[in-house]
Amino acid sequence: MKSITLKHIIASIAVSSGLLMSCDNNLLETFPNDRLSVDVFWTTETDAKLAVNALYTDLDSTNIISWDALTEIAHTNQNFDVQAYVELGTYDGTSSKIYNEWKRAYRGIRATSYFLENVDKVPSGNTALINQLKGEAKVLRAYQYIKLAGLYGSVPLVTTSITIDESRTLQNKPVAEIWDFIDKELNEAAALLPASYPASDNGRVTKGAALGLAARASLYAGRYEKAAAEADLVIKSGVYELYSSYEKLFTYAAENNKEVLFDRQFIKDNYPINVFPLLAPYSQKNSQSTYVPTKSLVDTYETTAGKLITDNASGYNPATPYVNRDPRLKFSIFLEGDILPSGIAFKPAPNSGTADAIGSTYIASTTGFNIKKYVLADDFSNPVNSGINIILLRYAEVLLTYAEAKIELGQIDASVLAAINLVRNGRSDVKQPAVKAASQAEMRNIVRRERTVELAFEGQHLFDIRRWKTAEKVMPGPVYGITYKDASGALKTVEVVAVNKTFDASRHYLWPIPQKERDLNPTLTQNPGW
Repeated sequence: MKSITLKHIIASIAVSSGLLMSCDNNLLETFPNDRLSVDVFWTTETDAKLAVNALYTDLDSTNIISWDALTEIAHTNQNFDVQAYVELGTYDGTSSKIYNEWKRAYRGIRATSYFLENVDKVPSGNTALINQLKGEAKVLRAYQYIKLAGLYGSVPLVTTSITIDESRTLQNKPVAEIWDFIDKELNEAAALLPASYPASDNGRVTKGAALGLAARASLYAGRYEKAAAEADLVIKSGVYELYSSYEKLFTYAAENNKEVLFDRQFIKDNYPINVFPLLAPYSQKNSQSTYVPTKSLVDTYETTAGKLITDNASGYNPATPYVNRDPRLKFSIFLEGDILPSGIAFKPAPNSGTADAIGSTYIASTTGFNIKKYVLADDFSNPVNSGINIILLRYAEVLLTYAEAKIELGQIDASVLAAINLVRNGRSDVKQPAVKAASQAEMRNIVRRERTVELAFEGQHLFDIRRWKTAEKVMPGPVYGITYKDASGALKTVEVVAVNKTFDASRHYLWPIPQKERDLNPTLTQNPGW
């Protein structure tokens, strides 16, 4: 059971949220025109704690799942969804998806900058506490800049409160400067933060989270020496380990386990998250199947013998495609015959005659697959009132970051194999055969495949295919779904109607700067091709 901790406090931060928010006329404008006066706030340590708690509400949540739907491994289920325009290539700087991710990030940046400018006004002899709170804010701000640099590239670097007039003259900073700032902030924050907290403070940013995010940012930036070194600090800290069960990792029972470095915390009734309806098959209460997996992802999972299904010696049988496959497939995706939270079997084939049959309704999955992570029977009675935490960074990612960085450096040693193989077979319910040392090109393919299947629907794949420069190869083309037997017994593979994913390498590796921001600030330059 969740105790009354940080997440309960966050659920009741209306006062501190008010002092950290301002109008949305210009998202880069940080002038505090609707905040509580400093004469009545910033007077106690409690004020400082409330203010930093408010910053966590700007973290990502289910939108990280949407990012995977902008790649080849998932699909936005309804073509009229505004997000579908991105995967179809029919978007520009006026698109709401492009603007909303920018808005979310700069809203968080604005709040953290305001906090850092004011927290020293609090009269306190507890230097360690104030430094900890500063460290939390620095990490939360850096997290937003990682996303901005990954999605938009060169963006304004705003670290202080500014006037409206000043906001209209901000300029894009070279992306290398953004990565420099992120790395500096996260390493400074790591020095201010504890390795862990008592249970009453579960969910707060730790030293490990700061270093883990620094490793992620360095990997995104192609700074492999830094990425390996920062990931290695997390590994050698001894604080983190893989959770024993991949199947249970995204359930209530596993919350706050030692694999989780960083998450967005929620709680039923007080601070719920609407994740169940977003992902569950149509037959489940209130479900929307907004984002669905594709055959491209399903086919990436190896057999239990560690072979690709395209390998002639793999033993794969297309008539029984989910037999003897990497267990992470069935733990991540609802497959034919799975028992759903309502207790019924999942039957998505077009000729199944069930509510989940492809084509039975526009809400049913168009691929015949549904995301299983975070869809819990515990939430079935009241799906809109889920309290499951959304994981933003976990130890498996750190291990794979370390391995990938070392591979890119050409330093393929025992530690690289150990990191990859721990992810492949270090849990009680995932025992994929260990990989052996191979050429750099082969090891690169191995670690990329591991990231794809291990971290599916956790918001990493969009950034991965961009930095790998593989998006123009894997993205374009039709979306395929399940293979099933038709009335005559012949095998057929579903092709999603009227969907053709698009990726133009000349411009789609970066999103456009939102037009609304450029209208307010003409000095902002647009990304190439837009």
